[in-house]
Amino acid sequence: MAAALHAGGSTSASGDGEAPPPPTAGRRRGGWITTPFIIASVAGLTLAAGGWMNNLIVFLIQEFNIKSINAAQISTVVFGCSNFFPVLAAILADSFLGCFSVIWISSLISLLGLILLVLTVTVDGLRPPDCETGSSFCANPSRIQYAILFAALALVSMGLGGTRFTLTTIGANQFNRLKHQTTYFNLYFFTLYFSSFISATGIVYVEDNLSWVWGYGICIAGNMMGLAMFLAGSRFYYRDKPQGSPFMSLARVVVACVRKRNAGVSSESANYYYGDADGVKGAVEEAPTKSFRILNRAALKTEGDVLPNGSISKPWKLCTVQQVEDLKSLIRILPLWSSSILLSTPIGIQGSLTVLQALTTNRHLSHRFQIPAGSMTVFTLISTAVSLTLFDHFLWPMWKRVAGKNPTSLQQIGVGHVFNITSMAVSAIVELKRRAAATSHHLQGGLMSILWLVPQMVIVGIGEAFHFPGQVALYYQEFPTCLKSMATALVAMQIGVAYYLSTAVVDFVRRVTEWLPDDIDDGRVDNVYWLLVVIGVFNFGYYLVCSWLYKYKNVHQSVSES
Repeated sequence: MAAALHAGGSTSASGDGEAPPPPTAGRRRGGWITTPFIIASVAGLTLAAGGWMNNLIVFLIQEFNIKSINAAQISTVVFGCSNFFPVLAAILADSFLGCFSVIWISSLISLLGLILLVLTVTVDGLRPPDCETGSSFCANPSRIQYAILFAALALVSMGLGGTRFTLTTIGANQFNRLKHQTTYFNLYFFTLYFSSFISATGIVYVEDNLSWVWGYGICIAGNMMGLAMFLAGSRFYYRDKPQGSPFMSLARVVVACVRKRNAGVSSESANYYYGDADGVKGAVEEAPTKSFRILNRAALKTEGDVLPNGSISKPWKLCTVQQVEDLKSLIRILPLWSSSILLSTPIGIQGSLTVLQALTTNRHLSHRFQIPAGSMTVFTLISTAVSLTLFDHFLWPMWKRVAGKNPTSLQQIGVGHVFNITSMAVSAIVELKRRAAATSHHLQGGLMSILWLVPQMVIVGIGEAFHFPGQVALYYQEFPTCLKSMATALVAMQIGVAYYLSTAVVDFVRRVTEWLPDDIDDGRVDNVYWLLVVIGVFNFGYYLVCSWLYKYKNVHQSVSES
């Protein structure tokens, strides 16, 4: 769900992209003619990704005889990778290849990964012999089988990370009017959520009740359709040209500051370099801000820094004031960014443990139908989608009537923290009931219904509807101009760090406690959830301090955002 929200959020981050050029050679590029191809590609690739991702833990347990907690750990690492790769894809798109090339190459990579996954369930030698799930006599995968499995998971993760953000960027860049961009964003959101719902229910059901071959076969078909539809519209797309890595100019500030470490800091604006505006009549030249004054040395002009024509003689010794201020903006917002890591960490742990809990419950809704354990994320998906709709049409207008202005991004994120902590507390209480039911099952019969796990998923979904859009809006508004296209990709990076941190937390708990044995009925998963509540409370306090100290770069925009 987090990935879906970030993908949607990144579209708005691209809203200020370069406008499509005028008609060339009798054919106009960009505009609505490109939308069917891009939306069809989003639908196909989302179906393919959701089909393998939502049921990954069950796949590892049933087909590779991997112990439950280890399967959850592997799944978390894979999810983390899929959220790191968007940053790499954004850098490649901005600096070297452009969005179009990154998308079709990533789609092809994910297709190769899915083919490998299909081979693992069709070729007997690529997976351990079948045995009863949970049996102590199940054979472990061999090194070759692990190598092929991890190669497949790496490929599908790279493919997912390389397409999701760049698809939203290239779609937004086809329009130069805000009204058209907004309509496209709404269509993109609908497609993303609808496709995610289908994959989390239909494809997962096929995998659980028919076969993994059929389920992964559908994923391959969806991936192929997405790739084919994207390439079919290639002659209509407006393609942005690579502009170089935005991190290079920030690195130059650090290097220039070190090289001028012995220079004094001046308060006179005339002593600093402003780039194109430097020396231009009527140009407004303000001295660098006083915060992080040590960085101002990077823009301080010394003898030999500027050529007679006004250009820089040594780029790694002198920077513009704007480049210095960009780095300062990034430094100021990093504490807030870091607080979101421990906001997403409990969500990653909860998602994995909920699947393991679901496997031990009564999943039957009728005599013939039972809810697949891997489909539990659909309740978070629905909760977030419904909440976003209610917020836009009811909550935010009501908030504005009462408070006189829309809620700020920081306020939205803060409310999301509270819902996240509440969800972990509810998870702990429900786990107590589930464990008691599982303990008495052999004596009385009857497991706890899976529907008891729904409230915690709904609450965390409501929290996501608050804090994820709030993060996207905050970072896009407050990040330096040179990093606008990277702002929401760094949200994905934050989630990736959180997933890796969640594996570290689970590993630590397994080492120092007996709360997470292979059979969770013999453990204390409720204590894990209470630990997440404690972590959430401390992190919320850290967030409140950071938000109290933070000053919006654009106060008017921050209070009028919708």
